[in-house]
Amino acid sequence: MLNLRDHPMLVFLISFLTLWLSEKIAATYFRRHRKIQERSEDFGLILAAALTLLGLIIGFSFSMAVTRYDQRKNYEEAEANAIGTEYVRAELLPAADAARVRTLLLKYLDQRILYYTTRDEQRLAQIDAATAQLQDELWSAVREPAAAQPTPIAALVVSGMNDVLNSQGYTQAAWWNRIPVAAGLLMWAIAICCNLLLGYGARDANAQPILLLALPLLVSISFTLIADIDSPRSGLINVHPQNMISLSESLHAH
Repeated sequence: MLNLRDHPMLVFLISFLTLWLSEKIAATYFRRHRKIQERSEDFGLILAAALTLLGLIIGFSFSMAVTRYDQRKNYEEAEANAIGTEYVRAELLPAADAARVRTLLLKYLDQRILYYTTRDEQRLAQIDAATAQLQDELWSAVREPAAAQPTPIAALVVSGMNDVLNSQGYTQAAWWNRIPVAAGLLMWAIAICCNLLLGYGARDANAQPILLLALPLLVSISFTLIADIDSPRSGLINVHPQNMISLSESLHAH
C-alpha cells in the first residue's frame, strides 16, 4: 500500500492540484452566483484569521518534523558511541572471546550503516534479519565468558553490550516516531478551507492568475518540506550515518 508520507514529491503534486482547484472552484462559483458588493465586511478578517491559523499549524508541524529529525541524528551518534565503546571494552575479555566479539561488532556496524543508507524495502527486511541474528550472537559472545568468570570486568563488558543492543532499539523507535497521519489530514483540511476562502474573495476567477497560484504553491512547498524531513528514507533530507562511517573506517584501519 502506498504511503503518501514517504513520497514528498507526490505530496507536492497532490497538494498543489487540490489547493489550486479548491481556489479556482470557489472563485468561479463566486463570479457566477454572487456580487462583489454582497461580501460581508468581516470577510477580510475571517480570511486573515484562517491564514494565520494555517501558518501556525504549518509552523507547529514543521517543528515536530525537525524535532524528530534531530532525535534520529542524536540516536545515530549515540549508537556509534556505544559500538565504539564496546569494541574497546572487548579487549578485557580473554583473547579468543575478544576477537570473536570484535569481529561480530564490525559486521554489526556494517549492517547498521546499511540500515541508515538503504531505501529498498526488501533489502531493509534482509538487513533487519541479519541485525537480529548478529545481536543474538553478540549477546551470546559476552554472556558465555561472563557466566564462566563472573567478575566486575566481565560485568562491564556485558553492560556495554547491553548499551549497544538498547541503542538500536532507541534508533528504531525514533524512526517509527513520525507526525501523526491525523495531524497531516487536519492541516490539509485547513489549507483547503483557506484556499476556498481566498477563491471566494477573488474579484475575478481569471484575473491575476499568478496571485491565485501563490498560496497553493507556497503551502504545497511547505507540506513537501515537512514530509521530506519527517520521512527517514525518502526525499532529500535524510540522516547520514557519518559517525558510524567514521567509526567503521577507524576500526577497519587498525
